[in-house]
Amino acid sequence: MAEIKAADVAKLRNITGAGMMDCKKALTESNGDFELAVDILRKKGQKVASNRADRDATEGVVLGKTTDDGKFAAIVVVNCETDFVAKNEDFIKFGEEILAIALDKKPASLEELKGLSLGKSTIADEIINKTGVIGEKIDLSYYQSVSGETTIAYIHPGNRLSSIVAFNVSEFDIQVAKDVAMQIAAMSPVAIDKTDVPQSVIDKEIEIGKEQAINDGKPAEMAEKIAVGKLNKFFQESTLLNQFFIKDNKSTVRDYLTKANKNLTVTGFKRFGLSN
Repeated sequence: MAEIKAADVAKLRNITGAGMMDCKKALTESNGDFELAVDILRKKGQKVASNRADRDATEGVVLGKTTDDGKFAAIVVVNCETDFVAKNEDFIKFGEEILAIALDKKPASLEELKGLSLGKSTIADEIINKTGVIGEKIDLSYYQSVSGETTIAYIHPGNRLSSIVAFNVSEFDIQVAKDVAMQIAAMSPVAIDKTDVPQSVIDKEIEIGKEQAINDGKPAEMAEKIAVGKLNKFFQESTLLNQFFIKDNKSTVRDYLTKANKNLTVTGFKRFGLSN
């Protein structure tokens, strides 16, 4: 039986992030073989992940960032079970590492992102490993991106809410871009403009408006007109360019953009927030 030294345990812990006792047990079981010990710890992680598969991972971090050239931005959401873990520096760093890979490789989907390499394994495998190390269910639940002539990312303090937005031109005050990203975070628009709202959403809003009008005692023939009027209010409140600007409620976001640059508009955005 090989002698398991404290330095070896510390080395394995540094490599895997597992607990000291787990590392010592793995090295003892592997008779000092580091590669085998890493595999043992990975299997332990898989077992823990399986045991916690039915748990709710509703805490976590929502991180957004742009590439250095400002042409691409992404959001990732890494979940855990408790707020305590969500605020842990190593957990946040893990999320940042995944986000960095997303920015570098620009995957087309969440599943493609999970299959990309992180260290000597895939992101999906490392999520399993983290579950074993931390002892909570860990999940990469969300990934979205935007691209454009200019992109910007905003993370609300606390890492529970982030927004990313793309614009059609590159020459304008970057503070304008930051303001629009904050607008999206604060006001949660459903689309850029009226024409971008899905027909299914419009039909649902009209149905709700008609039902409310009838419940208020309005004649059926008036209900349609009332519903259309409410739909216009919905467009004003829920589409980005038609919302009143949060820093100046006398003008819309569209007005704010055209004042900065007459050709400036938003070409895409994403927003994600963890529920309280």
